[in-house]
This record gives sequence, structure tokens and C-alpha cells, in this order.
Amino acid sequence: MDNELKHLLEDVKAGGVSIDEAILKIKRKPFEDIGFAKVDLHRKARQGVSEVIFGAGKTPEQICAIAETMMQNGQNTILITRLDEAQADAVAVRIPLKYHKTARIAVIGDFPEPDGIGTILVATGGTSDIPVAEEAALTAEALGNRVNRLYDVGVAGLHRLMSHLDDIMGASVIIAIAGMEGALASVIGGMADCPVIAVPTSVGYGASFQGLSALLSMLNSCASGVSVVNIDNGFGAGYMANMINHMEARR
Repeated sequence: MDNELKHLLEDVKAGGVSIDEAILKIKRKPFEDIGFAKVDLHRKARQGVSEVIFGAGKTPEQICAIAETMMQNGQNTILITRLDEAQADAVAVRIPLKYHKTARIAVIGDFPEPDGIGTILVATGGTSDIPVAEEAALTAEALGNRVNRLYDVGVAGLHRLMSHLDDIMGASVIIAIAGMEGALASVIGGMADCPVIAVPTSVGYGASFQGLSALLSMLNSCASGVSVVNIDNGFGAGYMANMINHMEARR
């Protein structure tokens, strides 16, 4: 993982940064209290990924204040999830951003160049699952991953999925997103040789219980190597896929 603390120590070793300069950087306060929020400034040093702003329930003024605090402390790419169009328009008056309406995601700054070990494949059962899929895909891209999208390949027409075996076999992580009975994750899990992250969606008729039936099906998958995140949690799946795709060999 691209860990700031590791790079800082490497710079000290190479002579590019003095010991005193390194100590000063490490001693900087770990968070900034702006009244209604405590912005985590050390998260990238701890986890390799900076804090992400959850937009739902926040005012545009709050989002701007948090984002500005991040930018003042050196964060170049800021991800804002679950942001509606009205919020995005209000924030954009103060801070330039790119808004992705389908995913309800805004990005301040530019996407980094992909530096993961492979490609993350994002697959959906149907077109109705695309909003959750785009949240996952854009999250992964904003964190420095190459993403391949494979939409509307559900088990109701299995030939559609089987025509993309090369994509499935060539991925380093797969995010399988489906509503209804959630069978897509098990089918992909039975073919792939990489981790599969299953995302149940709230797509379906009455007895799907807003995604609960897909969640239970995915939790009970007979395919090995399938893990499950919460209903409609595309962000969580994209974040986890990023962690897997950036794992380094450890002795």
C-alpha cells in the first residue's frame, strides 16, 4: 500500500529529508477539530487511504469546510460519497469538483494513475444495479486502481456472463453486484481464482425485502472465496477491492 509514513522513512534513509523534518511531519496533530467534525489527518499514514467524506446528512457548508481542511493539509484527491445533485451544485460554487450523478459521487482533484497489482472487475446482474456498481467502480478508480466494468450479465441469461470468461479469469479482484436472489456472486465465485466481493442490492420485487433476500443468498454462497458487504454498499466493496489490489508481499 502507498503508505506516506513508509515513504517518509525511505526519504530520510536516502538523505532527501532530514531527521528533524521527518519528526516535525510525524508530530503534526493527527486530526483537526472544526467544531462539527474532527477531520482525520493521519489516516493515509495509518491506512494508506485518506479520509472519505460521506455526503448524506451533511450540509454543503459542512462538506466544503471538511474538504477545505483536507486540501489545506495536502490531500490532493477527495472522494465524497452519497451526494445528491443539489448538494453537489452547492459545493461546486465554492470548490471545483466532478460530479457523477449515477453513482452519487463527487471527486475533488484528479484521479491518480492506477498502481494496483491488477484489474478490478465490477459485474452486475442487471442494469438496475448500475448505480451501486458505479459507486464501487469510481471508488476503486479514485483510490488508484484499473477497473473493468461488466454490466447486465445476470444468471437469467447465463450466456452473457460466460462470454466474458477472459475478463473473469484475468481479474485480481471481482465485485459481483446483484439484487433479486443474488445468485451472480455464487456463479462468479465458482469460476474465478481471485477474491470475490459480493454486494446485494435493494433491487427486486416484494419478497426480496429491499435486498435482504440477496444478502442472505450471498452470505450462504457455496462458492469459496466470496465475501459480502452490506446492502447497496458499493463504496465498501470498492474500498475493500482496493486494499486487496494493493497488497504487498510481506515476510
